[in-house]
Amino acid sequence: MRVIIKIFLLLALALGGWALWWVSHDLPLTTPTLDLSVEPGTTPRGVAQAAVESGVQTSPELLYWWFRLSGQARQIKAGSYELETGLTPYRLLTKLTRGEEALRSVTLVEGWTFKQVRATLLKEEHLKPDSKGLDNAVIMEKLGLSGRHPEGRFYPDTYTYAKGSSDLKLLLRAMHAMDKHVAQAWQLRAADTPLKTPEDLLILASIVEKETGQVSDRAMVASVFSNRLRLGMMLQTDPTVIYGLGERFDGNLRRRDLLADTPWNTYTRTGLPPTPIAMPGKASLMAAAQPASSQALYFVARGDGSSQFSDSLDAHNRAVNKYQRGQ
Repeated sequence: MRVIIKIFLLLALALGGWALWWVSHDLPLTTPTLDLSVEPGTTPRGVAQAAVESGVQTSPELLYWWFRLSGQARQIKAGSYELETGLTPYRLLTKLTRGEEALRSVTLVEGWTFKQVRATLLKEEHLKPDSKGLDNAVIMEKLGLSGRHPEGRFYPDTYTYAKGSSDLKLLLRAMHAMDKHVAQAWQLRAADTPLKTPEDLLILASIVEKETGQVSDRAMVASVFSNRLRLGMMLQTDPTVIYGLGERFDGNLRRRDLLADTPWNTYTRTGLPPTPIAMPGKASLMAAAQPASSQALYFVARGDGSSQFSDSLDAHNRAVNKYQRGQ
């Protein structure tokens, strides 16, 4: 009887030692990097089977019993995971229970239009294209802003996302980020601002974003437009005209384009256009909220990225002759 017990104990020790060795040693993978997708509601046994089917070369029963005996099987989280060479059963379980999903990132750039945003998101191969085939109105409805124009509603930034997540969820995050930054800028607005609502601030910031060639000029650009709004002058800014032209713009802005009336043509209509014309960044939002203190009403590009600002039309015409006509 004692011999049987000793044999049993030796077998148990051997099995335990092998189990400890197995849990801490690398699992063979069919390729250096594997993708494992765990759908909501998948059982621990199903997770083990999915891991093997994705390319983890081990017994699904072994993985399953490891999950069970660890006491953490019920803590495994759904998600998209990236498995790499050097993965041990212990590390695999840790990754699954912590929800360490494979993350990718995409950058939305200041000054982009919504059309550019959509095109960029559709190119992200790991982002689920739920917006594909939907028109802008439907997208905004799905984001909870039914009837709102999408332009400028999304904050330019770098966003991380789990592989297989929806592009609509990323847009929702960008929309909430813009709401937050607009609200913060609005709270810090200058006391004498001609802007009446946070929406006005967003629209003006989008114009400042498109009109600023050099960072140091941003507050002065905002000052020119704020001064014009106070006086009831037309903003006369080319980016709004270009936006209103849409697909008709061929890269060359002509005089007839400046006279072609659209809701966004600030050469034919006073005040701000009806919507933003692009995504403004934080700096443009703050410039619109706190423009430089000046009497400037005009500015012209110097040719080096910076602008020359003028308080009067005569001074502006001289600047145009100097910097644009070489006179």
